[in-house]
Amino acid sequence: MATDPAAPDDPAAFVPVEHVAGDIERGLLLICDHASNAIPPVYGDLGLPASQLERHIGYDIGCRALTRDLAARLGAPAVLSTFTRLLIDPNRGEDDPTLIMRLSDGAIVPGNAKVDESERMLRLNSYYWPYHNAISSAIDGALAAGIVPTILSIHSFTPIWRGTPRPWHAGILWDTDPRYAVPLIERLRQEPDLVVGDNEPYTGKLKNDTMYRHGSERGIAHALIEVRQDLIADAEGVDRWAGILHRAFEDLRSLPGLGEIEHFGSDTD
Repeated sequence: MATDPAAPDDPAAFVPVEHVAGDIERGLLLICDHASNAIPPVYGDLGLPASQLERHIGYDIGCRALTRDLAARLGAPAVLSTFTRLLIDPNRGEDDPTLIMRLSDGAIVPGNAKVDESERMLRLNSYYWPYHNAISSAIDGALAAGIVPTILSIHSFTPIWRGTPRPWHAGILWDTDPRYAVPLIERLRQEPDLVVGDNEPYTGKLKNDTMYRHGSERGIAHALIEVRQDLIADAEGVDRWAGILHRAFEDLRSLPGLGEIEHFGSDTD
């Protein structure tokens, strides 16, 4: 990640957003909330060994590579975070109690133990808001060009949770706007041998998460895809899933209503 060696203790020296150039006329914006497990130098290692940061608690395994591969295949722009979710989680509302985790799946995060309001605001202003502002700017630029982009957020999930294997290969999360999410579920279920969850293994009905903020509140069609981490943990898996998703996205490009602003409300209200 890009830092300024002349100012290693300046949070602003760490670049919190990665942009992938693309043609917004493709009508799609890819985003990746948990693309990286990097920590800005000012925070050291947050008191964690590297082995913990390499786990799912540090980032969504495989998602950066998948997002970049898909963006390249589709010719679409992408916005990715460059900081670990353990520093601050961009897929949470700014007042969510899980925004800065002190304990994550059994791992204590020493660097978060004494986070006060001043530190919370520093992390919001240095990392969280620049990421969300970048997404907003990409959307605003598309709208200014007369294009309402469909938003796809890319995540991954663990194959086993608390001893229970998860049967899904992928899941689509959504709230009340069905325009993209429901057809995407149906299209992926046409792929041979794929088990695709509908709001599994998590729910898309989380107020003030990324999709709520940039999709639901703005009336823009959107979906969040979760791919099982063991399926995209290496280059071969990423290539396979980029192909699967590329085919699906191309098939859905002409869906009615995608290029329009429409508010559906939210079950999270």
